[in-house]
Amino acid sequence: MGIKAMIQKKKIRFYLLGLLVIFLGACSRHHTSPAVLKAENYRHHVEHFNRMEDENKVSTISNAQSWDWMKANIPLFDCPQDNFQEIYYYRWWTFRKHIHQTPQGFIFTEFLVDRNYADKYNMISCALGHHIYEGRWLHNQRYLNDYVHTWYRGNEGGRMKKMLTFSSWTADALLNRYKVNSDKAFLVDMLPDLESEYKAWEKDRRTESGLFWQSDVKDGMEESLSGGRREQNARPTINSYMFGNASAISSIASLKGDTNLSSLYHSKADTLRNLIENKLWNKESQFFETVKKRGTGPFAGVREAIGFIPWYFNLPDEQYDAAWKQVSDPQGFLAPFGLTTAERRHPEFRTHGCCKCEWDGAVWPFATSQTLTGMANRMNRDKQKALADTTYFRLMELYVESQYYRGRPYIGEYLDETTGYWLKGDQERSRYYNHSTFNDLIISGLVGLRPRADDVIEINPLIPQEKWDWFCLDNILYHGKILTIIWDKNGEHYKKGKGLQVLINGKKAGESGKIERILVENLRQ
Repeated sequence: MGIKAMIQKKKIRFYLLGLLVIFLGACSRHHTSPAVLKAENYRHHVEHFNRMEDENKVSTISNAQSWDWMKANIPLFDCPQDNFQEIYYYRWWTFRKHIHQTPQGFIFTEFLVDRNYADKYNMISCALGHHIYEGRWLHNQRYLNDYVHTWYRGNEGGRMKKMLTFSSWTADALLNRYKVNSDKAFLVDMLPDLESEYKAWEKDRRTESGLFWQSDVKDGMEESLSGGRREQNARPTINSYMFGNASAISSIASLKGDTNLSSLYHSKADTLRNLIENKLWNKESQFFETVKKRGTGPFAGVREAIGFIPWYFNLPDEQYDAAWKQVSDPQGFLAPFGLTTAERRHPEFRTHGCCKCEWDGAVWPFATSQTLTGMANRMNRDKQKALADTTYFRLMELYVESQYYRGRPYIGEYLDETTGYWLKGDQERSRYYNHSTFNDLIISGLVGLRPRADDVIEINPLIPQEKWDWFCLDNILYHGKILTIIWDKNGEHYKKGKGLQVLINGKKAGESGKIERILVENLRQ
């Protein structure tokens, strides 16, 4: 067979595989259609994305098949601010690029190009938690099921060789995915794997103090102001992750009915909470900081974005809210193109040079999405005065504005905080970097669908009353039902009535005359 014939045969095979994937996705959908929005009204976004690039690598679902796949899999989003809408669909379009079919099933990649430090199938575990949080909103959950099983069981029934290369929050992510899809069987089946992973981290990374230590690079944060690629420090990252994982394992064990295991991991989580609050909170700087020398040394003496990660897991109470003042302070983390990874007032800010993956202040979407998730959690937990809807919205606005390069939508590794220039933007490795969330922030933060394990639908949009006169999130597959969230200030845009509404399978289930928290208790009716 000639080379051209072989290439053509391979293209046909990928095309047929892509059609099968789309078919499976369509079959997995609930029979109810979007109640308000029409998918074809957003097709032009994908047509633009397809035209603006040379398809550098054809994935399981090609660019030509991307719109059909998106129609079958994603919630639809509509709002009056064009760039929010464009980046929403762009991020689903790029997320799809990272789905690959392997002998183990579907997996997600971080880079489209191969990396020599990746595991089999070019998988990297660093952003696994981000992939699960983002992917939990897909209608076809087989992608994540296969992906998780490959990581934990793809090496002759055991973990992939490089799974523990990076610290992660997978147990927490899987529990929060369960709050969307209600797949108890899958979650409970993963319990032995998750507990085994937790024990491995305890054996390898826990110190006599009870805190966990990690080097910057193994946190996916190669070189920070608080440490270095080889320094072994007690960081807010891994300690918060392990708190989140312990809490999640406790909840999963409870779902299984294993009260002893649930109690054990609840105790582990409580112990970590106390250690993080007592040993990683710097009273002088009013911030969670890295402690040097595996937790036995002094504070590193710098506020970094990793100090917000405890809120990602709902760990601190209101006495630690002073830390949030820094997200609105130009001398803290607020820069023209987003939230920096280190405080701008620090004398070593952006002093490590450029373009070797420095975390000394430039904007990394990985950290931005963690901070914004933590912020939304804090704003939803109880009454607080540290953060306002206007603050959250403006930071989301900056996040949107940062995702452009040379006039086109773009997501890469990291960017200059004052110019918005993507620091590896011209490198093929950086293009479509799958290392952060965005659409989960739109769904669970901005529009405010707060996933829960019970039968209550909780909506709390973090959008200022005066900002948008209308928006809609439709075709959300949640607990087996299709949800629609509408805000129409005057009732003139969607012609479905005034105010904020929640629909279940097209029927009104809750409403309010203003943007505020809504609780709907009849999800199963």
